[in-house]
Amino acid sequence: MSHGHHHHPIQQEENSGSERHRAMQRVTLVGAVVNLILATVKIVIGYMGQSQALVADGVHSISDLATDAMVLFASKHSSKEADEDHPYGHGRIETAFTVALGAFLVLVAIGIAWDAAERLFHPDELLMPGMLAMAGAVFSVLANEGLYHYTMQVARELKSNLLKANAWHHRSDAISSVVVIIGIGGTMAGLPYLDSVAAVAVALMIAKIGWDLVWQSVHELVDTSLDQERVEEIRVMIMDIDGVVRVHELRTRKMGGEALVDLHIEVEPHLSVSEAHYISECVRQKVVAEFDEVLDVLVHIDPEDDEKVKPSAGLPTRKEVERQLWQVWAGEVDVEKIERITLHYLSGSIEVELLMQVEAADEISVKQSLINKALTIEWVKSVKIYLIAP
Repeated sequence: MSHGHHHHPIQQEENSGSERHRAMQRVTLVGAVVNLILATVKIVIGYMGQSQALVADGVHSISDLATDAMVLFASKHSSKEADEDHPYGHGRIETAFTVALGAFLVLVAIGIAWDAAERLFHPDELLMPGMLAMAGAVFSVLANEGLYHYTMQVARELKSNLLKANAWHHRSDAISSVVVIIGIGGTMAGLPYLDSVAAVAVALMIAKIGWDLVWQSVHELVDTSLDQERVEEIRVMIMDIDGVVRVHELRTRKMGGEALVDLHIEVEPHLSVSEAHYISECVRQKVVAEFDEVLDVLVHIDPEDDEKVKPSAGLPTRKEVERQLWQVWAGEVDVEKIERITLHYLSGSIEVELLMQVEAADEISVKQSLINKALTIEWVKSVKIYLIAP
């Protein structure tokens, strides 16, 4: 098959996609196992050791476990290659999941806060935690802080927002365990309501995490751009490329850990189509190579700044132009001798270039009369005729 060689770059992308996916899975599975152990330990010890805050914290670990499961699912599906129905890949699956996850957390938080607040209003129902509960909370802080650093490192390497969110999740679990330690310590020191206050505080933290996840992801679903500095870096780099006169309408949008870019570049107005296309390919390749997160670049070529100049809409097509030229030139020129007519549609009018064979010197006088006649056509701005020896 002649087009066999086109498969290689795609193969590589699949590999890097699945490598990213494997790395995400590995780090998330470790988190899930640790969270499963933590949730069990905290809920059991919290129940036995009479600490409502520690039980709430155990629920926090379960929510953490749920996020791990969703990350596993989303990373599997969002790293799938683009297909016919999803030409831009499946990065948005990651985003949609993050929304669902955040909403789930907010609900969990409301439940915990509600329960703890009820106990605060009924002092006789307050629980009295002791050393056992304290030990459970300290264990939780250490385990979760470790998970946070491990997950964050991988998230940075992979530029994955989903993993970053999950890392913060682990850290929030550690912070909530610190709050629990304060609550348990306070209750042991003779302030019986501190454990329940700590439970409410933990609930508020869970809610805050949930809300942030929802907020960020909803922004991404409505096509949020890359941050301004990054966009500027892209613009500066493109301006440096040979043949680019100006860049305008540079737009970016995020999709999972990646971004899509589209832009207009202005090139010298008399370039050939193939050279203009070559410049646009240079732009595409350079941006994709330099900026890891950029998945693809769409380049539109402008021969002039179409934001300022009146465009060439409404001008006649080549067929009509040629018809009118033959009309004014009737009898003056031998069609056979015209090699090529090049038209430049610029600032609302047309520049005509003619490549024409000459045989004798008298053709030069013909040339001037051809130019004069062509200029009588209203939208013809200038006419150049190049004479070539046959």
